[in-house]
Amino acid sequence: MKLKFTKMHGAGNDFIVIDAIAQQVELGAQQWARLADRRFGIGADQILVVQRPERADCDFRYRIFNNDGGEVEQCGNGARAFVKFVTEKGLTGKRSIRVQTMAGVIAPRLEADGSITVDMGAPVLEPARVPFDAAGLDGRAEGGDTLWPLAVGAGTVLVSVVSMGNPHAVQVVEDVELAPVAEAGPLIEQHTRFPKRVNAGFMQVIGRGHIKLRVYERGAGETLACGTGACAAVVAGIRRGLLDSPVRVSARGGELSVAWEGEGSPAYLTGPAVTVFEGEIEL
Repeated sequence: MKLKFTKMHGAGNDFIVIDAIAQQVELGAQQWARLADRRFGIGADQILVVQRPERADCDFRYRIFNNDGGEVEQCGNGARAFVKFVTEKGLTGKRSIRVQTMAGVIAPRLEADGSITVDMGAPVLEPARVPFDAAGLDGRAEGGDTLWPLAVGAGTVLVSVVSMGNPHAVQVVEDVELAPVAEAGPLIEQHTRFPKRVNAGFMQVIGRGHIKLRVYERGAGETLACGTGACAAVVAGIRRGLLDSPVRVSARGGELSVAWEGEGSPAYLTGPAVTVFEGEIEL
């Protein structure tokens, strides 16, 4: 079968976007992984699938597959690419849409300057719902947050646990460029305290309105930017008393902005989305 696709990125976090409304798409995990492979396929961090909604109050359904072929709940940078895609393809004339995801409904909005803001929903902060197993751990209060000791390799790191529809473990580091992302990232991602694995965030606080961030993502490894990771890091930083909303997030692939007004409020992610090329691949 031949499959039409669009290659896009949001601050360097790159995607294969597939219109499953105009064409029939029924692939297995190995086929998703092959599409995302950078040597034997198209290459991407994630694959985004555009479908008709299953809910009357939504405009689209949005499915996300990591480059290991596994389906995941949420992707903030992908949500911006999703909006740009459905707008450019004429699938909607709206500037603000409601999109059904595995993690719930999100509401992306196309801004006048071409950037895209996504209402990512309120973060989940209760450890058991992230999910994170805190049994037997002695958490340390910092501001309005709790830092949890996590055994990683021969040492221990203190992390904030946050879900933005997907689980995140955020730690503060002195210099993000020197942080052991490649070594510690996989150990945190697969830590037994996280039954659904976790995205590992490494955050350097530059000022009260600016952070640098690297994220080792579940099933994808380190990416050039992570939208849900940016939201989780800002939420953690604000709760710890280190940051004030809105916060500029400098990722290796570009700049994002996150606004959050506190517990119970949604996090808003703003940033670019870029179309790279279109093509057709035979599977």
